[in-house]
Amino acid sequence: MAKDHGAQIKDDALYEELLKQGNSKEKAARIANAKAAGTLDHPGGTLEERSKADLLKEAREIGIEGRSKMDKAALVKAIRGHK
Repeated sequence: MAKDHGAQIKDDALYEELLKQGNSKEKAARIANAKAAGTLDHPGGTLEERSKADLLKEAREIGIEGRSKMDKAALVKAIRGHK
């Protein structure tokens, strides 16, 4: 049974698993809460399936610098690595 991390963490078991995988507390919390809310799966499919325009839009929303000079593969890597 997963430890209760308080009301701010909606899926304690997933949160703990993500921490064990080396994710930061902030990133683990975001993923666990999104999964619990049912918003983790992007309606556009996997990052590789999405258009470069969609990836640029998401990169802009999360504040990735240098995105306009990135190709599609670099955008996917930057979005995945965003903390």
